[in-house]
Amino acid sequence: MASIALKTFVGLRQTSPENHHSISLSRPLPTQNRRRLLVAAGKFSPKVTGRNLRVAIVGGGPAGGAAAETLAKGGVETFLIERKMDNCKPCGGAIPLCMVGEFDLPLDIIDRRVTKMKMISPSNVAVDIGRTLKPHEYIGMVRREILDAYLRDRAAESGATVINGLFLKMDIPETQNAPYVLHYTGYDSKTGGIGKKRTLEVDAVIGADGANSRVAKSINAGDYEYAIAFQERIKIPDDKMQYYENLAEMYVGDDVSPDFYGWVFPKCDHVAVGTGTVTHKGDIKKFQTATRLRAREKILGGNIIRVEAHPIPEHPRPRRLSGRVALVGDAAGYVTKCSGEGIYFAAKSGRMCAEAIVEGSEKGKRMVEEGDMRKYLEKWDKTYWPTYKVLDVLQKVFYRSNPAREAFVEMCADDYVQRMTFDSYLYKRVVPGNPLEDLKLAVNTIGSLVRANALRKEMDKINV
Repeated sequence: MASIALKTFVGLRQTSPENHHSISLSRPLPTQNRRRLLVAAGKFSPKVTGRNLRVAIVGGGPAGGAAAETLAKGGVETFLIERKMDNCKPCGGAIPLCMVGEFDLPLDIIDRRVTKMKMISPSNVAVDIGRTLKPHEYIGMVRREILDAYLRDRAAESGATVINGLFLKMDIPETQNAPYVLHYTGYDSKTGGIGKKRTLEVDAVIGADGANSRVAKSINAGDYEYAIAFQERIKIPDDKMQYYENLAEMYVGDDVSPDFYGWVFPKCDHVAVGTGTVTHKGDIKKFQTATRLRAREKILGGNIIRVEAHPIPEHPRPRRLSGRVALVGDAAGYVTKCSGEGIYFAAKSGRMCAEAIVEGSEKGKRMVEEGDMRKYLEKWDKTYWPTYKVLDVLQKVFYRSNPAREAFVEMCADDYVQRMTFDSYLYKRVVPGNPLEDLKLAVNTIGSLVRANALRKEMDKINV
């Protein structure tokens, strides 16, 4: 009988056999032996004596807050380190409906319930989106400083210790089960803004510290391509704010971004206007000006009250796990192509990683190992890899040129496309399509691309 190798996965790509052990099954094991192996599995790690398992989460955004709450509730001694307790990350702030229920979010932290969207093409053709939404369905709009603080507070109420501190570096243990030593600058009311150098010893670490993750650097997780997101919060007159009461806008075109989109998303008493790019980071302010120009009639008379910029990862890091250190959220690279969504996936990855630790440690009673934390990656990739792949393909097809963007906007007018898109976004699943409708969609898409390219050729003649 030929041998069978059972291989593991580190990321969204299969790892080479040189990096991980494989199990060769040259002949079937007796049933009795198999049962004995299963019973013994997971019992090799020693019990933690005199205390519970200690885990530190670096970063207090949605990923860190969700992880800290799950760990604390699961019997793990939990420490959450965050430098900016009022952090206002430049983020559109859109969350899917499923996140409200899954994470038991109170409705008063949701600024707006968006039920209508306008997709606006390079030639300013606007398509209304949202006709297929059910009465109870909406896209939530939040401010990150509100959402993040709520999740951190809830983690603290569950028993987590929240530390106002700046993570500096981490000492990797040289022997098995030895602690990780985290070095950070702690801030409190006594020291003011100066801060004091401190250390913390823990059994495991979750890196939830964003695209510039220092935890990722500590484990040599590798680099990834990233986008720059630029956003302005603009206070507009009340009569214009009524227009955006339950409406969001997305602008596509080379003027607002060569590889992404511009947006106007409503908040509690203002709108967030922004854009992003991977390929032309140096021109981000020019793209932001163009986004404001495209929306000028609807935001006329507004005042800019805050300007924000931040890197956004474009794909998962080459390594997301090393020993008893795991990455989640932006630190791991969990932002989708095409839509640029990251809040839900950050919170979900933080929770899934924490659940793996709670399970592997038997609710904080045993030491965890890399194999325990790897279960989180295996579950994550199995669940969400199709979503990332589909959105990656969509970005490559429809964000590559203005004619392709015109075709994309035209395609968005189709009810079938809207229904499939919203079902996938709101409930975070790749929805299986209707074969006949899929065929019709393919034909219509090709037609849209042909018409858009013909229009571009005519415009080129006029411009000559």
